[in-house]
Amino acid sequence: MRKFSGWTLLKEAFGGQQGWTPQWRRVAPQPEYDAIIIGGGGHGLAAAYYLASEHGITRTAVLEKGWIGGGNTGRNTTIIRSNYLFDESAALYDHALKLWEGLSQVLNYNVMFSPRGVMMLAHTVHDVQVAKRHIHANRGNGVDNEWLSPEEAKAYCPPLNIERNIRYPVLGAALQRRGGTARHDAVAWGYARAADALGVDIIENCEVTGLVRDGSGAMEAVQTSRGLIRCRRVGVSAAGNTSVVLGLAGVRLPLESFPLQALVSEPVKPVVPCVVMSGSIHAYISQSDKGELVIGAGTDAYTSYTQRGALHVNSHTLSAVCELFPAFRRMRMLRNWGGIVDVTPDRSPIIARTPVPGLYVNCGWGTGGFKATPGSGHLLAWTMARDEPHPINAPFTIERFRDGHLIDEAAAAAVAH
Repeated sequence: MRKFSGWTLLKEAFGGQQGWTPQWRRVAPQPEYDAIIIGGGGHGLAAAYYLASEHGITRTAVLEKGWIGGGNTGRNTTIIRSNYLFDESAALYDHALKLWEGLSQVLNYNVMFSPRGVMMLAHTVHDVQVAKRHIHANRGNGVDNEWLSPEEAKAYCPPLNIERNIRYPVLGAALQRRGGTARHDAVAWGYARAADALGVDIIENCEVTGLVRDGSGAMEAVQTSRGLIRCRRVGVSAAGNTSVVLGLAGVRLPLESFPLQALVSEPVKPVVPCVVMSGSIHAYISQSDKGELVIGAGTDAYTSYTQRGALHVNSHTLSAVCELFPAFRRMRMLRNWGGIVDVTPDRSPIIARTPVPGLYVNCGWGTGGFKATPGSGHLLAWTMARDEPHPINAPFTIERFRDGHLIDEAAAAAVAH
């Protein structure tokens, strides 16, 4: 059997071999732009694409200190769902899910969206009550969700162990059939190629070192490792580094950054037909198109910017996953890692104007960033183009932490992923 690395797959997807380079223009930064996006991940590239495609702002530059898709976009576990409890969150994530459903056609690029279903397990009476509360709230907001008995859950996912004598017995599950997975790096490549075709400049290896304000305090320019770039409209979408970048303009945000743990197994033939999640265990599992079992764990207990996995977090998750899926006990772990997530006090994002005129921010997604990618970019582009929020992201302001209007999905979402 021929073995592939992730890099080999990317090269073959673009039809390149030795000396392969991404299929967009290699450009030097121009002295001035109408809009700048700081951060070349899925969210930033999506914002640049929608600025150009829906608002006609094509003189846009995406500045990335490394390479496109090399940050959290390349370090996530691909889950897409919208079954959040609060009205504001349900509207935000379902907006993103609706965009996911047609994204491959819009971008003319296969992002491998697979609506295979997301099943959230209940292990206690409290879990059952919380799950059913979610189901009723979701249906009230027009979001699909349904309750499954243990037997129905096993029928939907045959490897699941529903014996009652295990540590985390399955008492039922909530299922969102529209949820599923997508190929994480393909989303970045798709948005990058589509934005480039509309005239957006994508500039890699370009670190932002300063945000320059004029005499009135408004944005005037961005200082980078490749020179000064003038622009009065700047959006920051740099997961894990948002506080550092905003600090260059004197803006403080209520954010902490934590490594979020995940791992994949050796590849096997298709065996897990959906995404299975557990809030009590704080773990989830699905299977990639390459056959790897993708297993997500929790965040580390300490603040850090290191993109490596903490073994004790993964060990707890693996022991619980092996009890729920006994057939996987002899599987070998292929690799593990930690993605850096920005976390707000209410575990909900910020998509808003900052106190600095012309400076906008998209951050604080915690573990929910990937599933929101198209919706996040769409709403940030709207906010930057019109200098006002879209009705969907209007509640997700910085000022809510001052005024106490929190959207506390940290306690309500059943599981943080």
